[in-house]
Amino acid sequence: MTESKLTIVQALNEVMKAVGGVGKNDRNSAQGFNFRGIDAVVNAVSPQLQKYGVVVMPTVLDYEYQSVEIGKNRTVMGHVKVKVTYNFYGANGDTIATTVVGEAMDSGDKATAKAMSVAFRTALLQSLCLPTDDIDPDAQSYERSEKVVVDTNAVSKAIASVTDLDSLAKLGQYITVHKDVIDPSVLETLRLSFKDAQNRVAITPKVEDVPVDA
Repeated sequence: MTESKLTIVQALNEVMKAVGGVGKNDRNSAQGFNFRGIDAVVNAVSPQLQKYGVVVMPTVLDYEYQSVEIGKNRTVMGHVKVKVTYNFYGANGDTIATTVVGEAMDSGDKATAKAMSVAFRTALLQSLCLPTDDIDPDAQSYERSEKVVVDTNAVSKAIASVTDLDSLAKLGQYITVHKDVIDPSVLETLRLSFKDAQNRVAITPKVEDVPVDA
């Protein structure tokens, strides 16, 4: 059977056998880890796809963009998630499809391009079952943190009774840290109470400022 007569499934099987594994040979010098870049995967796979007449075409099914703040400096970055179907077309016009998701962040205008690269890399690695030498996911386990529950009534009472700026500042920091788990309407009420407390504490005279005969 000549290469041009192979079905898409047969062609991909030949590509799988020819490519073998793709290791993590690229290095992230900033954070000190090895990674498997999209170029390494495409460079390994592309010649074999061409040899067996396979063409890959992407179709974006879903796209999500949002801005997120990263790190202590709260750097604003674009965060993109994509869901993409890749159609592998054989030399005879038959096709087989795979659907994957990709996710990436970037401080400039490259978040979408990065997410698409991640999706394509995943599609190639998983569709062709390429060995990667990755650590098995079962080698690590994680436990979810307990959900933080904020006693907003207690916080409100604490704000109402606070008498010094240091204590008020700690309450403000607590509210800021936990703002994402507080109901927006309650959060707004706490903020208004906090502002009132700021004005009240700021004009409260210190004990040493009060006249002895007052």
